[in-house]
Amino acid sequence: MSLKSINHVLGILEKQAKWQEQPFQRLLKCWTEIVGPVVAAHTRPLSIQRDVLWVATSSAAWAQNLTFGRPSLLLKVNKKLPTPLVDIRFSTAGWQHPSVEREQQQKVLPHEHPSYLGDDISHTDVTPTKDVNAAFGHWAKIMRSRSHGLPLCPQCQCPTPPGELQRWAVCSVCAAKQF
Repeated sequence: MSLKSINHVLGILEKQAKWQEQPFQRLLKCWTEIVGPVVAAHTRPLSIQRDVLWVATSSAAWAQNLTFGRPSLLLKVNKKLPTPLVDIRFSTAGWQHPSVEREQQQKVLPHEHPSYLGDDISHTDVTPTKDVNAAFGHWAKIMRSRSHGLPLCPQCQCPTPPGELQRWAVCSVCAAKQF
């Protein structure tokens, strides 16, 4: 019976584990290293089928851009894998699963929005008019009645919903100009 050191046995087991490691698992481990952190944030390898790597992208623009650089990316990927791939396909399909997407969506209720004015909006006359000037006059009248009594923006002196002043200290138009 031969006694081998524990390091020798662990080395053999580690080599066997790498040999048995699936190419896709290996690719997932080094994906950021291959494509870089910016591209990795907008892509996710989905699978390898018939020596073709399928990658989900966050948008069609990313898919198209990466498709143009496919040959050089394929060379980088093949350097990391034991068996070479023949192609890479990019698509937005599979970027987010519907259940994940629903969880990530934040619903903003109307009364939580900074520009919310309340439910007391009256729709007195909703008949469409063909005269542009009359339609504008009607709209201006409604806006005047809705903005009556609202606090004024400190920069432009326009009537501003209180939620906007609480959030940005100015109206939404002035806040957008600051960006």
